[in-house]
Amino acid sequence: MTAAVRLESLRKVFPDGTVGLDDVSLEVPAGQFVAILGRSGAGKSTLLRCASRLVEPTSGRSFIGDLEVTGARGRGLARARARAGFVFQQFNLIRSYTCLENVLIARISHNGWLRGLIGLWTPRDHEIARRCLDEVGLSAKIDTPVRSLSGGQQQRVAVARAFAQEPSALFADEPTASLDPNLASTVLSMLKDYGRSRGVPVLVNVHTIEHARRYADRIIGLSAGRLVHDGPASELSDEAVEAIYAAPQSRPPEDH
Repeated sequence: MTAAVRLESLRKVFPDGTVGLDDVSLEVPAGQFVAILGRSGAGKSTLLRCASRLVEPTSGRSFIGDLEVTGARGRGLARARARAGFVFQQFNLIRSYTCLENVLIARISHNGWLRGLIGLWTPRDHEIARRCLDEVGLSAKIDTPVRSLSGGQQQRVAVARAFAQEPSALFADEPTASLDPNLASTVLSMLKDYGRSRGVPVLVNVHTIEHARRYADRIIGLSAGRLVHDGPASELSDEAVEAIYAAPQSRPPEDH
């Protein structure tokens, strides 16, 4: 299968000297669900943010499809970022907006910032946004302000927004950390189903080993910014888990 996400020797060193990523290379084919495991400070968030160019890597290269995300500038960078859908742990929703309005924001990459800022959405934009809210089970909440929703419902709006972007790759940073086990399972199922049905690679920082084993096709493990495990979820051994979660000799002070 063609690599839909490709990372080549990706490295990130923060201004305080903390090494967030240390020479990480990775290929993820279309439609594959990859769970990322590691201790706090292992570099999980940094990996996703550098791969999608939300954070500038110190060196190395990141590709989504045939487009290099690293090195892109100006409109090229905007196009590269538009290929990467991102689900954040803290939702990053506009609380005064309705569910539909929050999801429509994802369509800016298809219409331009000016049209988005003044709300000139096309009928197709509305159709896609409504369909994505339906996919996450919120069709009855379209006109509800997100401030009125539960945490689980807000996370589903965030997932619908990422879907509405029609990304070439989907990244999710601990999307279930603040959810109860049932809601966490629902969100992970949605992400996996989306990736498989659209042929989109999905990379998720997963909160628990149990969820990684249950939903992922493949599990990678990070420790102190280094890739220490990469293999099928069905073959994750106790020894591999110990290697992933073993305390590194020089542990970064905090997760980036």
